[in-house]
Amino acid sequence: MKIDIHTHILPENWPDLNKKYNTHGFVTIEHHKPCCAKMILGDKVFREIEDNSWSAAKRIEECDHTGVNIQVLSTVPVMFNYWAKPEQTYDLSRYLNDHIAKVAADNPDRFIGLGTLPMQDTALSIKELERCMKELGLAGIEIGTHIHGRNLDDPEICEIFHACEEMNAAVFIHPWDMLGKERMPEYWLPWLVGMPAETSLAICSMIFGGVFEKYKKLRVCFAHGGGSFPFSLGRIEHGFNVRPDLVQTKNKINPRNYLGKFYLDSLVHDELAMKFLIDLVGEDHIVMGSDYPFPLGEHVPGSLIESMDELNKVVKEKLLWKNAAEFLGVNSLIQKCTAN
Repeated sequence: MKIDIHTHILPENWPDLNKKYNTHGFVTIEHHKPCCAKMILGDKVFREIEDNSWSAAKRIEECDHTGVNIQVLSTVPVMFNYWAKPEQTYDLSRYLNDHIAKVAADNPDRFIGLGTLPMQDTALSIKELERCMKELGLAGIEIGTHIHGRNLDDPEICEIFHACEEMNAAVFIHPWDMLGKERMPEYWLPWLVGMPAETSLAICSMIFGGVFEKYKKLRVCFAHGGGSFPFSLGRIEHGFNVRPDLVQTKNKINPRNYLGKFYLDSLVHDELAMKFLIDLVGEDHIVMGSDYPFPLGEHVPGSLIESMDELNKVVKEKLLWKNAAEFLGVNSLIQKCTAN
């Protein structure tokens, strides 16, 4: 049994948002040949995608081939658009969420949806969150590691976390718009270096800002194995201890105490890194995530976990699906998977 917590989906088509909103900066799509399309940002191709980015039938076919029973669907982070006017991002969020909800509703045994929100506006975000949870039947939301430069301990963002806790919404946090990208014009470094740093920054902001302390029932998962955070925790903890005047300004609880208070996905591409994560955060707080359908993902989801002989069946089941079901908070899914 496999539940893939980290997969991205897009509608096959969407309107020219730059024309619709009379602005610029939104991604457009161009279907230039069968089963392929270009995502265009400005005058450059941001990414070429294939039909597995939008076709439910193609996704199911590929999932059957790799043994994935359920995919958790979320939008591509470039679609967050937290920089735009709130009403524009709100309108687009509704469009994307309606699409994800329909794909999940049409294939309830294969897909679970996470929504996206106009995070730059607290009131609109909570309004759309309520629609996601109460009308669309989504399991939670996907958000970025920052909200157009505001870190995740920002008081207005915390109001959204409070609403997520109240509505029992899972929160999947994915890096986007990486810091320092102007110094990384070559070698794909924003994705290789910037993304891990972004995720560590998000985790540290939530720990030191007291977010996990305020919202103890909030269920959060960070992409890409937590980025660089797990492997620099020793340095982070040491700084916490030796410079409390700088680090402990909002929260005096040791950052190591929050291990096991949030989830990390399994996308680390390295057996030693996976062993370290299990030792660090525990076997109950790692969920399988592949970043399907993109090149940096694990092309056979869960293959690293399955290949590790030192992990017994009980641990593998936790990593491959049970922890994901707990994170999503879908009791009916847990019962169904257990029955199967």
